[in-house]
Amino acid sequence: MKSKLYLETSVVSYLAARPSKDPIMAGHQFSTRRWWKEKRSGYEVFISFMVWQEAGKGDKFAAERRLKLIRSFRWLQRTAPVARLADALVDQKAIPAIAADDAMHIALGAVYGVEFLLTWNFTHINNPATEEHIRSICRQHDSHCPVICTPDQLL
Repeated sequence: MKSKLYLETSVVSYLAARPSKDPIMAGHQFSTRRWWKEKRSGYEVFISFMVWQEAGKGDKFAAERRLKLIRSFRWLQRTAPVARLADALVDQKAIPAIAADDAMHIALGAVYGVEFLLTWNFTHINNPATEEHIRSICRQHDSHCPVICTPDQLL
């Protein structure tokens, strides 16, 4: 049985972007493309309407590339338990209010029991300074926080 993985928008953005000249971004793009090619098929990949919306923003042609990449994935739905957990992540200051969408990504993964949340968002989602606080809030809501990681960590 495949592990469940929630694909956050930043991964799709790195995957569809033109090659960067910045060495760090180029490295992220390389490992994202490698994970996509070599490892993605080993997971049951999920997105949400929010990922679809975020991927569809910006330059028309870039948005089309992003949406094409995620077209076949199943969506996790926003439910009352998901909304309550996302609100708690913000209310208890694990995620700032300005980043409520990031709280929603985490809540979707936790409530639906996905094993992995794949992201390049180090500011609010994959942040070691807030990781334990996020996990604690998920436990308070009887949800298991997914392993929050980057594509290179799953290679």
